[in-house]
Amino acid sequence: MIVITAPTGNIGSHLLSLLLNPTSALGEALRVVVRDPARLPDAVRDRVEVIVGSHGDADVVDRAFEGADAVFWLVPPDASLTPEAAYCGFTRPATKALVAHDVGHVVGVSALGRGTSVAHRAGLVTASHAMDDLIAGTGVAYRALACPSFFENLLEDVDTLRETGVFTDAIDAGLKAPRAAVADIAAVAADLLRNRSWSGNDSVPVLGPEDLSPVDLARIMTEQLGRPVRYVQQPLDELYADLLGYRLDEAFARGVVDMKRAKNEGLDAGVARTPATGSPTGFPHWCAQTLAPAVRSGGTRHAG
Repeated sequence: MIVITAPTGNIGSHLLSLLLNPTSALGEALRVVVRDPARLPDAVRDRVEVIVGSHGDADVVDRAFEGADAVFWLVPPDASLTPEAAYCGFTRPATKALVAHDVGHVVGVSALGRGTSVAHRAGLVTASHAMDDLIAGTGVAYRALACPSFFENLLEDVDTLRETGVFTDAIDAGLKAPRAAVADIAAVAADLLRNRSWSGNDSVPVLGPEDLSPVDLARIMTEQLGRPVRYVQQPLDELYADLLGYRLDEAFARGVVDMKRAKNEGLDAGVARTPATGSPTGFPHWCAQTLAPAVRSGGTRHAG
């Protein structure tokens, strides 16, 4: 029995598709935890056991983890909470259920940066590392997927890309850093969940095929979209003010800003790319397959 949390998000939906593929030959049941079962495609809903509710709720995870051998764990950050509450507070009920039901293996979505000089002041990333420690402390075999920024984050800029050819972030324009597609992250998770010969606790970086700067992204998007694209770097204090204007919790907003600052100071540069840490989907391919259709469609799409 494998339990999948956040099955309707970008990573979770890719993961479910992979695990439900007949060629996977898992021979194991799949159980999903979802607030709204209607968001699951009919073809998926008919092939999995559905636990309705939030996986941050003690009663829900107690039901979900009963009889489970492995769990895919993804926290949907709640911007109305502090980073500690959004990651560790949300996860604490699950850690108790993991122990109570003797779950053997957990694969979680986390972030790069552990062991770097800025890891202790990296906002949301620091909180995600604390979540990893919390899960590992239960005694389960745990693998934290150490992720960089997702290509899919650019889907938040679809409207401005369409209207003005501009995308915005707080990352230094020339800073080259790893970036990855969520489909590749899901593929790594699927492999770990299928083949549970591993033990102990470790991180598994997913770095994409190459490091790219915002300037590189703009150049590739210009080529793929067939129109000029330019990058505008937002000052960190302006980003903080904007986040407060969106009614984010003040500490959560500060956590986003601290994460961006830490990325500018080398947070994502602590792991070398090797055949084991790289992932296959290149940014030009992702642009052609995902971003360009979204820009042309006239509707904003979100990473989820």
